[in-house]
Amino acid sequence: MKLAKKLFSLTAIAAAVLASQSSFAADDFINPDWANTASYIGVGVGGTRGFINMDDYHRSIGRTGTVNSFSEDKKDIGAKFFVGKNFNKYVAMELGYVDLGKFEYKSSTTNGRSLNREVNFRGGYLDLIGTIPMSERFAIYGKVGGTYGQVRDDYTGNVGAAVLSPNGRFKSGNVKAGVGLEYKFSEALAVRGEIERYRVKDAYEHRGDVNFASVSLVYKLGRPVAAPVVYTPPPPPPPAPAAEVVQTPPPPPPAPVAVSEKVSFAAEALFDFDKSVVKPAGRAALDDLLMKLQGMNTEAMVTVGHTDSVGTNDYNQRLSLRRAEAVKAYLVSKGVDQSRVFVEGKGETQPVADNKTAEGRAKNRRVTVEVVGSRSGR
Repeated sequence: MKLAKKLFSLTAIAAAVLASQSSFAADDFINPDWANTASYIGVGVGGTRGFINMDDYHRSIGRTGTVNSFSEDKKDIGAKFFVGKNFNKYVAMELGYVDLGKFEYKSSTTNGRSLNREVNFRGGYLDLIGTIPMSERFAIYGKVGGTYGQVRDDYTGNVGAAVLSPNGRFKSGNVKAGVGLEYKFSEALAVRGEIERYRVKDAYEHRGDVNFASVSLVYKLGRPVAAPVVYTPPPPPPPAPAAEVVQTPPPPPPAPVAVSEKVSFAAEALFDFDKSVVKPAGRAALDDLLMKLQGMNTEAMVTVGHTDSVGTNDYNQRLSLRRAEAVKAYLVSKGVDQSRVFVEGKGETQPVADNKTAEGRAKNRRVTVEVVGSRSGR
């Protein structure tokens, strides 16, 4: 496979992946369950370096005369395509096809004899991957696995009698290992940089190694699309119908009283800095809110996220929405009907204090929960 063909094919695939990702330009990390168990595809390209056994080659050319020139090209461009499955955020399995490129060797003798060698390795692999998340976007990983593929080991030149098989083909299984770093552009799209070592055999079953340093694009499949939720306040309860007074009836039971309760939580009480995962102290505060709502016929709950003015408008808007979504997810996990919970992200647009002071910024970093419902009259 020529270098130009490899680069063209990989560029076309990468362009298609990036185009499909454009609809998630403002992607939020709000689907951890999906992201940690998703299947994925990927393409990679990079440089290879071969460490091939040359004993037979040197013996063959040495029998014909004194060697006066020798050159080698042990570097080439490699490429791979792979599919994988995440079992959780720490473990994945990956199946792929790799072309490790060609490695060329040329020599000649003082009496005009020459011998050239060209070696190419390609085949499939299966890896087990272990990942250590460093942050929401960065992770390091290691991989071990096995390969099964074919080597093309071709000899040319006028030393044909010294080579037993000028066009050698050999298939074998071997082992491989690697380490890498991954950066997530979004929950669906990531880039990897990794270094791998492939154990290989040439056509005469001599062992060697090929190192492969590559950059890959990885795209997770089946990302759920969150439909926007528009909050519509419930209509007020209808007035009780007037009853004709024919005789003195017993007093009617008290009508439900419409109520609206609003609670504001400091962001630091619910979340760690710049995060959108509810921490234990935050869960306890939300549990206390749910205890106070017992006995209320809840018609709607609205969670609204707010931030201070530190950071860009777009980032603060996404952070406030992620935090409101996280509060909703926790309320739903405690039995609240998700169709009655609505979310909004206000970013930095509705401060309640001066953002120029640390105290004011702390007051502006908050999540409010408004509950609309009714309680039995007394």
